[in-house]
Amino acid sequence: MAPLPAQGFILVVDDDVLERMGASYMFSDAGYQVLEAGSADAALHFFEINSDIRLLFTDVSMPGAMNGAELACRVADRWPTVGIIMTSGRPFPQNLPTRVRFHPKPYQPLDVLRDAAEMALPLG
Repeated sequence: MAPLPAQGFILVVDDDVLERMGASYMFSDAGYQVLEAGSADAALHFFEINSDIRLLFTDVSMPGAMNGAELACRVADRWPTVGIIMTSGRPFPQNLPTRVRFHPKPYQPLDVLRDAAEMALPLG
């Protein structure tokens, strides 16, 4: 599995620190550069200041003004080249952008990493 280019990042978003750490380790062990955020608002801030994020990996359920599904919609609208993978222990959320890939918890790391490799390849 080919890692992202040196300047590309995966942003892992989850309010549960253990879940976030587990996902971050999964991606970093596969050779990806990882950023972490504990909320959708923090994730949007990362997107505002870093144009090198290639993939968003987010949980659906998060406290605050915006959940992971709303975050995915905002990212898809504003940064259309960013791949989006969502995960949740709850049913698949409605009204997501069609290109979002969903993995129910507990997810299989190899399945997530396969999607990441497909979605994070540079366009063109």
